[in-house]
Amino acid sequence: MTSAIVVGSGPNGLAAAIRLAQEGLDVTVLEAHERPGGGTRTSERTLPGVLHDDCAAFHPTGVVSPYLSTLGLDRFGLEWLWPELDLVHPLDDGRGGVLSRDMALTVASLGPDGEAWRRLFGPLTRRFDGLIEDIFRPIVHVPEHPLALTGFGMRALLPATWTARRWDDEPARALFTGAASHLFGRLDTPLSASVGLMLIAAGHRAGWPVAKGGTQAISDAMIGLLTEVGGKVRTGVPVTSLDQLHDLDGRAPDVVLLDTAPDAVVRILGDRLPGRVRRAYRRFRYGPAVFKVDLAIDGDVPWTNADARRAGTLHLGGTSTEIAAAEAAVVRGEMPERPFVLVGQQYLADPSRSSAAANPLWAYAHVPHGYGGDATEHVVRQIERFAPGFRDRILATATRGPADLEAYNANYVGGDISAGANTARQIALRPRATLAPYATGVEGVYLCSSSTPPGGGVHGMCGFNAAETALRKL
Repeated sequence: MTSAIVVGSGPNGLAAAIRLAQEGLDVTVLEAHERPGGGTRTSERTLPGVLHDDCAAFHPTGVVSPYLSTLGLDRFGLEWLWPELDLVHPLDDGRGGVLSRDMALTVASLGPDGEAWRRLFGPLTRRFDGLIEDIFRPIVHVPEHPLALTGFGMRALLPATWTARRWDDEPARALFTGAASHLFGRLDTPLSASVGLMLIAAGHRAGWPVAKGGTQAISDAMIGLLTEVGGKVRTGVPVTSLDQLHDLDGRAPDVVLLDTAPDAVVRILGDRLPGRVRRAYRRFRYGPAVFKVDLAIDGDVPWTNADARRAGTLHLGGTSTEIAAAEAAVVRGEMPERPFVLVGQQYLADPSRSSAAANPLWAYAHVPHGYGGDATEHVVRQIERFAPGFRDRILATATRGPADLEAYNANYVGGDISAGANTARQIALRPRATLAPYATGVEGVYLCSSSTPPGGGVHGMCGFNAAETALRKL
């Protein structure tokens, strides 16, 4: 039987393993951590019984993934839950932009800019199911929906700051710019509008749901399916060289997929890696980091904006201009006084994460790559800015800075949870300039992490695409 080893049990590694096992390969997933899941784990970080997502928390790309959505993961316990409102971006004057699956609700929240919002996102939302099939593939491919992809591509090429000028008032501008900030990069550069367009269209199409019981439920369901189709997962097995895999069970695998960052590929493959590929992987750039703050709070957050009290996700950063300036500072290696902060109120959709009156609040700030300071107070101040009296609700706090995040998951180099800077070049050509982005140049060995197309997110498409590449070669 043809055998395969997948290194790393994040959603891409598991997706790759499932796809290979579906075709009859004997698949083993190796995970360095004692718990599988990579960025899709959930833990009691603050108080007993209070569940916090360790990294990934909201899943607009997971629920619409062209591969994950076909797997029937509900049979293995995965249940998507939606908050009353998907996303709110509050402003200092008490107003806020609202992202909802109900386009009319979003349009109404944006006042005079509502119809301009509908004109941009209405067509993208209607065509999203076909569009996502092309967006989640390498940039060089024969598109299945060329007209939809061309329309999206023309808008995605623009800087996010230019797109924000379509609207006259801050609720719409800030709502879009906050979504675009998931790029983790400067928002005045080409292609920086792409992430915002995709995340908002996904939100209108299918929302920003959470997994019942925590993001770990996604990993557990995928492992359940992998086991059903004959694969297995071994934890506590760090992989440092290809020779180590050749010795596994006394035989060399036919296929190896690496759900790792490019720098780990260089270490694992060593001299087997062609010089041109080694040089490209060493030139691969990593982006800004996050500083994660998990809080147990008494009751709810006292948001000034009433819609924010019903939202699963909050973007805190003020105006579009303020957000763009903070993101530019982070890219320059400077810690802004008011960083962009993402807040999760998953418990509103999923009360099982709470314990009595103690609710989990999930948050992180965008910080410079490798930032060594403590950004806890920056995060708390940003929340307090839009929710006066918040400090008095805090029962317990747990933090992870960039170094802690890299120790938790080696793919988060310098605290970069996107596994690679989203520069214009690396959005288009990651991890290197090639027509075969998953191939490493070593026979039978492929890269399948978020450092490959289509990039970050819990969608499994990097792993699926890499597995398809391996299967075609077989």
